[in-house]
Amino acid sequence: MYAVVRRYEGVTDPLEAGRRVNEEFVPLLRQVEGFVAYYWIDAGDGVMVSTGVFQDRAGAEESTDRARDFVRDRLAALLPNAPQVTAGEVVAHS
Repeated sequence: MYAVVRRYEGVTDPLEAGRRVNEEFVPLLRQVEGFVAYYWIDAGDGVMVSTGVFQDRAGAEESTDRARDFVRDRLAALLPNAPQVTAGEVVAHS
């Protein structure tokens, strides 16, 4: 498995960002081949973190492309800063 974590800082409206991600972005991710799970986390103080898990690196990379496009097209005002992206192979899980 492969995971990708994106950390967004300076989020202007966490509730609205969460609503749009849940209603509009999660359905897009479910279409990615190898999709396993996705979590959108409100870490407080204008920080939100997403974690996506996929069967392989290709799925994780596609999710990053979809996230970039979705943020540009639907969330730019709410997520004004580029995310910090960390991705890698899952080496332990339960």
